[in-house]
Amino acid sequence: MMSDENEDPSYPSFGRLNVLIVEDEAIISFLIEDVLRELGCKVVRNVACIEDAFAALDEEAPDVAVLDVNLDGVEVYPVAERLRARGIPFVFTTGYGVDGLAPDWADRPVVQKPFRSESLARALEAVIAEA
Repeated sequence: MMSDENEDPSYPSFGRLNVLIVEDEAIISFLIEDVLRELGCKVVRNVACIEDAFAALDEEAPDVAVLDVNLDGVEVYPVAERLRARGIPFVFTTGYGVDGLAPDWADRPVVQKPFRSESLARALEAVIAEA
């Protein structure tokens, strides 16, 4: 993990952000968590299914969320709807890019897997700025 004084200045600062990751593949979830911690996020919570995401949202609202579109064959859109209703910014991740999104969500930021740290950082920066 990078310390604050060694953070890459080309990345935005995400200090103290509480982030919810909804991702069913543990390795990918941990990789996203590592990237977020390197960006300065302080609280990162990982869940793997819609029910756990709803429970996490009921416990504590995140500042931003990263949502895998396909959770073991189940689409994550109910979580996205709840986040949108609460005004919580989020980005989608998928191996299919924008083509992997349902038409109703095609205007939302998407980061195509596999992705670079910079791509995730820029997408998060954009949705946080919109909020």
